Amino acid sequence: MTEPRDAARAAIHKVLNNNVVITHDASGTERVVMGRGLGFQVRPGDDLDPARIEKTFILDPGPDGDRARQVLTDVPYAVVEAVTEAVDGAERDLGRQLGRHVVVAVIDHVSFVLSRLERGVRIPATAMPQLRVLHPAEFGAAERMARTLADRLDTSLPPEEAVFLTMHLLNATRDEPGGTAALLFRRVQHVVDTVETGLGVTLDPGTPDYARFILHVQFLLQRLVDRTMLASGDTSFFEFARHSYPRAHAIAEDVKAYVAAATGSELTDEEMLYVTVHVERLRSRVAPGESDDRVIG
Repeated sequence: MTEPRDAARAAIHKVLNNNVVITHDASGTERVVMGRGLGFQVRPGDDLDPARIEKTFILDPGPDGDRARQVLTDVPYAVVEAVTEAVDGAERDLGRQLGRHVVVAVIDHVSFVLSRLERGVRIPATAMPQLRVLHPAEFGAAERMARTLADRLDTSLPPEEAVFLTMHLLNATRDEPGGTAALLFRRVQHVVDTVETGLGVTLDPGTPDYARFILHVQFLLQRLVDRTMLASGDTSFFEFARHSYPRAHAIAEDVKAYVAAATGSELTDEEMLYVTVHVERLRSRVAPGESDDRVIG
């Protein structure tokens, strides 16, 4: 995330604003050094006052570093302080360091949210109850982050901010490149949307059947990534489910089509069996009596 305040002892290379300056370390790596009034009435070549250094960000070379520098220059320092406090709290909650990129990403996000709120613009967002089931630790930390941000910035944030902050935490806590954790979650959400559309209902995220289904879908999609899909030479259970639960099987076929389009991988009959079983279990709860309620497993 950030470095200790005494890590940036160096001469000022460039003043970005009253609170932000640029330095170079001995290896030539560029650092953004922040502190209230740190850049006030100083010039390039002046020594930094270590007592006033509050945060140090090491920038990546290239466009990512340019973008981070711009964010840290443009955003009010009160937002930077609030976000770093919120991220520090999330690190304590999760028991791990989140890395230096998540701070800049959340600063950028919160600044955008505040700008929208000032203009009276609110972008609708789903509550995504799957997140609370799949990632309770990250979701809880994100809720506390949202409360910290609202308190420190003396504003009311939309409830869905916990969802967006959870996504940032997932990308920071999963050791995967390119936002793989968030991509996996979006695919889980799409599968749930497909099932809800097929059943014509909104599923209750508070039920055990919902939790079991969400976890199964997550594991299924992870098996696709790991190339460890379930497979069996015995298709009798699959054929039984296909004929006994035609509606659930049809929805499972829709899920299969989505997964193929999204990942390029075809679900095996064994995977389809379990999707059908879980969908039938959900269907039998929301529309009891419509068809045979026998469920495998």
